[in-house]
Amino acid sequence: MKRATTFWKLRTHTLELGRRTLVMGVVNITPDSFSDGGTFLSPEQAVGHALRLLEEGADVIDLGAESTRPGSNLGGGGPVVSAEEEQKRLLPVVEGVLHARPDAVLSVDTYKSETALAALAAGAQIINDVSGFMWDPAIAKVCAEFHAGAVLSHTRGKPSEWRTQALLEADQLLKLVRGGLAASLEAAKAAGVARESVVLDPGYGFGKRFGENYALLARQNDLLELRRPLLAGLSRKSFLGHTLAPLFGGKDAPVDARASASLAAMTAAILNGASIVRVHEVRPAVEAARIADAILAAGGVHSS
Repeated sequence: MKRATTFWKLRTHTLELGRRTLVMGVVNITPDSFSDGGTFLSPEQAVGHALRLLEEGADVIDLGAESTRPGSNLGGGGPVVSAEEEQKRLLPVVEGVLHARPDAVLSVDTYKSETALAALAAGAQIINDVSGFMWDPAIAKVCAEFHAGAVLSHTRGKPSEWRTQALLEADQLLKLVRGGLAASLEAAKAAGVARESVVLDPGYGFGKRFGENYALLARQNDLLELRRPLLAGLSRKSFLGHTLAPLFGGKDAPVDARASASLAAMTAAILNGASIVRVHEVRPAVEAARIADAILAAGGVHSS
């Protein structure tokens, strides 16, 4: 299937998808994120960084206040970060960015319904739920009530389990991801979330180990059978660092040495049907996406 041109309906905005790849810039308001934990923990730092990413060409800013790194207790018996603490970190940044840029499209990375409610009330347009509405089912109703955009990701198991899960064959993995995303779509529908408000994320690195991510990326086009646009978040992922290990003395490439690998994986995702890419470094991603889009427009890649 080919990447279709469609529209993503948000609270007060409508974004065109498919004609041009949209770039979502990441701002982590956390002390412990795998890529930049602590760098933008203060509201002033986070707002400043978000505004810089917008100036560099980000179409959407994704704000997160709880780390989803492998090995964490995210989604386990209780939240790593309470909803109260998450909101304490997030809301001043939402308000600060919108004060400076009222036109900014903000996404909030959370699986908690209380935080989603507060963020949307503060002006966020999108809820990016790594659990695909599975860890806190009430979040789907919140999105429906606000007519918010939703990014529904596939996550296999909990972060504390990711390093020990059995490796799957490509066909098994694709079936698992497609089935999980279909279940999230059904949960959204049951809660009253409009189908045109939903974007799907295969969840690279979220319960997929090493080569599983490449198998999923190679067949990402198959997920377009679900008839929703795809978002791909590959930036700085650990499996990229693992692949680069032979170039770094047998050790995984550190996070700050994964920029080129991130762009390569991102470009592959666009050529395999992604309409949105989630990245830490916006300007290089905008430039690479322009090239990938030109290839697609020229008919050099057929996703059939």
